[in-house]
Amino acid sequence: MKPFLRHQLERYAQRLGELDFLLSREDIMADMAQYRAISREHAEVTQIAGRHARFVQREADLAGAREMLADPEMAEMAHEEIAAAEADLLRLADELQRLLLPKDPDDARNAFLEIRAGTGGDESALFAGDLLRMYTRHCERAGWR
Repeated sequence: MKPFLRHQLERYAQRLGELDFLLSREDIMADMAQYRAISREHAEVTQIAGRHARFVQREADLAGAREMLADPEMAEMAHEEIAAAEADLLRLADELQRLLLPKDPDDARNAFLEIRAGTGGDESALFAGDLLRMYTRHCERAGWR
């Protein structure tokens, strides 16, 4: 992973500590708007910092597995561990890069979807109803409200 990304991820870990401190303060809890904003940021930063911690742990696991290669009895298990750790590191690095992409300011906003029956009489009304049910189920599965 590039040094710039590592530095960014370490800053997220530091920011998580700051946010934990802020959330424990009573003056922040009294102001609901500020508390809500800090809670949202805390949720985002927690996700990134958690993945970074897993990435660092897997790097340590990989280093330990490479040290086990010196022992002939442990070499086979070390090769398996190295392969698994490298695959996990690639996956985690991709996830971290995706999480570090800038967020769209409209992501946290609500959206309204209007489904209307067009020309076509009863058939278009039936299709609009089916489309509404399909979209409603999709939203429920995705955890949207």
